[in-house]
Amino acid sequence: MVRSLSMPKPKPIGALVASMASLALLAPAALGAAAPSPGGTSIGDPLFPTLGNTGYDAQHYDLDLAFGAAPTDPVTGNVTLLATATRSLSSFSLDYAGPVAGVVFVNGRPADYTLTGEKIVITPGRPLLKGLPFVVALKGFVSSPRAFNADDPTSVAFIAGPSGTAMLGQTAYAHHAWPSNDHPSDKASFSFQLSAPDGETAVANGLLAGKRSRGGRTTWSYVQRQPMATELTQVAVGDYDVIDRGRYRGVQIRDVTVRSATATLRPQLEVEKAQLDWLTDRLGPYPFDVYGSLVSDQNVGFALETQTLSYFSTNQFAATRPEGRWKPVMLHELAHQWLGNSVAPKEWADIWNSEGHATLYENLWAAENGYLPDSAGFDTFDELIRSIYADGDRARAELGPVGRPKSGSDADIFSSQSYDGGMLVLYALRQEMGTEAFERLERRWPTKYRGRSAGTREYIALASEVAGRDLRPFLESWLYGTATPPMPGHPDWTIEPVA
Repeated sequence: MVRSLSMPKPKPIGALVASMASLALLAPAALGAAAPSPGGTSIGDPLFPTLGNTGYDAQHYDLDLAFGAAPTDPVTGNVTLLATATRSLSSFSLDYAGPVAGVVFVNGRPADYTLTGEKIVITPGRPLLKGLPFVVALKGFVSSPRAFNADDPTSVAFIAGPSGTAMLGQTAYAHHAWPSNDHPSDKASFSFQLSAPDGETAVANGLLAGKRSRGGRTTWSYVQRQPMATELTQVAVGDYDVIDRGRYRGVQIRDVTVRSATATLRPQLEVEKAQLDWLTDRLGPYPFDVYGSLVSDQNVGFALETQTLSYFSTNQFAATRPEGRWKPVMLHELAHQWLGNSVAPKEWADIWNSEGHATLYENLWAAENGYLPDSAGFDTFDELIRSIYADGDRARAELGPVGRPKSGSDADIFSSQSYDGGMLVLYALRQEMGTEAFERLERRWPTKYRGRSAGTREYIALASEVAGRDLRPFLESWLYGTATPPMPGHPDWTIEPVA
C-alpha cells in the first residue's frame, strides 16, 4: 500500500447517488424550471460541428479501467460522471465511438440509451432538473488499444506499442477510448482506478493517491484535482519505470519511461527542472500538482502535452539526434501546461494561441541556450522570425489565416500556421505593445484564466486592457487577414510574393 498524499479529494461520486435520486423526484414546476427537453448533441464548434454536447456542465469524471496481459488486449471500463444540468433535460448525450457501451445508470437508476454514430443518447427514468447535479455511470464499456496507423488518426486515441499503452486524445479522439463530453470548453476534475496484472506499471494524470494488490492484480489510483480537458487525458499501462525526482518549487516531479530505455533517459529528462525555472519566471507559478514526461515506444513521431505528464516517443531521444532537437520540444510541451492545458481553447480555432505560445517559448529558450541551429536551422531568433514573416503570404494562401484553420482535419489544425504563424502573431503583438507590456500580458493570461477555457476574443480583450488601448483591429488583421500586415518596428522586412 502506498501512503496517501495529503491533498483535498473529490467527494466520492457513489455517496451522491442517493441524494441525486431523491432530488430527481421533484417536479420541474416545483423549482420553477422549464419543461424538460433533449440536450444538444453539438457544442457548436465550427471546426467540429458534431463534437460535444449541451444541456449540462461536466464537473468530475471517475475512470475505472481493467487492463489485460498484453498491450492490445481489450480494456473493460466504467466511467462515472458528476455533472450539473444547465437546463431541464428529458435526455442528454455523451461522445463515444467505441463498440460496446455496457449498461447505463442515472442517479443510481437504470437508464435507456441508444448508440447513434459517435453519440450515446441517454434517457433517464426521470427528467433532470435545471441547476441540479446528477450522476451518470456507464458500466462495462469496452475499448481496444491498437497499434499506430498513420492512415487512421483515431488510432492514437488508445495506442499500443511493444511495451504498453498510452492515450493521445488531441484533438477529438478521446471519445474513441472512453465516453465523455469530448470538447475542451467543458473541463472537469478526474480520478482514475487502473487495474493491471502484477508487474505492470499504471500511470495517469495527476498525483498517485494509492495502490493495492489482490489476486495477481494491482489497482493504481490517481487524482487530477485541477480541471482538465478530455483530450489531455493520459493513461499508460505496461513495462514502465517511474522515476520519482521529489518535489521541486512545490511541484512533484515524476517521469515514466519504458524500462528498456530508463538508464539512458533518466539523465536526459533532468532538464525539466531548469525548464520549469525558466517558464515560471515568465508565466508565473506552475498550475498543477505534478509534472513529468512519459517516454514510450509507440513511436508515433510527435509529442503531446497530456496534462501533468507530457508524452514523448523513444525515437525522439535516439542517440543520433542531438540534444538541440529534443530539449526544445520538452520545453514546448511544458509550456503547454500553462498555455493550452490550464488555459484550454474555447474553440479549436483558438489553437493558434496555445501552439503559438508554446512555439514562441520553445524557440526563445532554444536561442538562449544555443540550440536554435539544431532545432530550427537558424543562428538567431530574429533570423527565424524574419524568415517566417517573409513566407507569411504564401502560408496564408495555402493554409488559410492563422486564426481560422480551413477544417478540423489534423493537417489543417496542426499546420505550420498554428505553430509558426501563431508565434509570428505573438511576436508582432510584442512589437506593437512593447516588451514590458507584453510580458505583463503573458503572466496575466494564465493567471486570470487558470483552470478555465478561454479563446481568441478573451485574449484580445486582455491584451487591450494591458496595453491601455484597443488592439482588436491590430490582432484581427494578423489573425484573420488574407495578407500579412507590416511588422511593427521592422519597416525593412519584406514579404515574398506568392507565385
